[in-house]
Amino acid sequence: MEISATGSAELANIQLSENVATLVLKKVLDIEAQNAAQLLQALPQPQYNNPAGIGGSVDTFV
Repeated sequence: MEISATGSAELANIQLSENVATLVLKKVLDIEAQNAAQLLQALPQPQYNNPAGIGGSVDTFV
């Protein structure tokens, strides 16, 4: 009886540690996603100073 009880207790500990590790990983990924979003928002908007006729079409003739 003690052997099976010990085995099931170890299995419960392993499952608990896996669940905790998964929750920590999810939290870290959420924080990283928030940090990436903040960095993207901090980027300045590009300013295009092309003359009126440039950049409106692509020459596909070879």
